[in-house]
Parts: sequence; C-alpha cells; structure tokens
Amino acid sequence: MWQPQIDDHVRLTQDIPERSLHRGDVGVVRSIWCSPTCFFEVEFQVGETECQTRALLREGQFEAHEEHEEAVLA
Repeated sequence: MWQPQIDDHVRLTQDIPERSLHRGDVGVVRSIWCSPTCFFEVEFQVGETECQTRALLREGQFEAHEEHEEAVLA
C-alpha cells in the first residue's frame, strides 16, 4: 500500500470548500504531522495565479496522482 511522503504529488478525493479546493485538484505533500493522528500538509496551486493554498488533510481525503502511480509501478 502506498504511503505518502514529502514531495509526493497527490489528488483530492473530495471538495474542501473553506479552502476553495475541489475534488481532482493536485497538490504536493510538504510536511507530515503524526501526533496523535497523521495529517499531511499539502500545497495546492489555486487557479492560474502565483498563490498557493495549504491544507491539512487526513488519509482518505487524497490519493496518489497518476504520474506518481506510474512511477511507483515502473
């Protein structure tokens, strides 16, 4: 089973409206917080601007991005 690591590309599996993030958005894992529960800080490029949005996500809120999955399977 795939375990997210820092710098992995991930894709949201659900909307996060309070951050203006939508299912299918792709981001990069920037940090992992594991006390007492694991959370992943993921950075997203929102729209075509230079702005980034970070969100703390639990496993199940994202999955490996296809490009990452292909690299792991190769």
